[in-house]
Amino acid sequence: MTTAAPPEATERLRAAGLRVTVQRVAVLEALAVHPHASADTVFSSLRETLSGLALPTVHGILGDLTGAGIVRRVSLPDAGSALYEVQDEFDNHHHLQCVECGRVEDVACATGEAPCLHPSHDHGMRIIEASVTYRAICSDCERNK
Repeated sequence: MTTAAPPEATERLRAAGLRVTVQRVAVLEALAVHPHASADTVFSSLRETLSGLALPTVHGILGDLTGAGIVRRVSLPDAGSALYEVQDEFDNHHHLQCVECGRVEDVACATGEAPCLHPSHDHGMRIIEASVTYRAICSDCERNK
């Protein structure tokens, strides 16, 4: 399958020193449409349009994209596996997770600047990120109780 890669995906891959491939572009596009997706979800969304794509290939691409800083790996309680989202270098956000259905939403940083939370003691380390997961029950699950 030969398709023209979207300029943004192509530029991000090249800027990170990664080769532009149809599979990498497709994974980036899938994450743009399905943020907070597992490797299985990405694979399921692509397997019909990309013949020959295998789940281990998707895992490898997600690893490459995460290592290059293009994609962020999100580990949340009660999520069956790691979730991935396209990383925006200027974005600083946390996550809200429904404890019933697992739905995940982005929540803006409380103070608006990284790392947005400061520990009581930094042990001589420069803090670069703080990760918060708000656990809640979404309105759909609340109505169904």
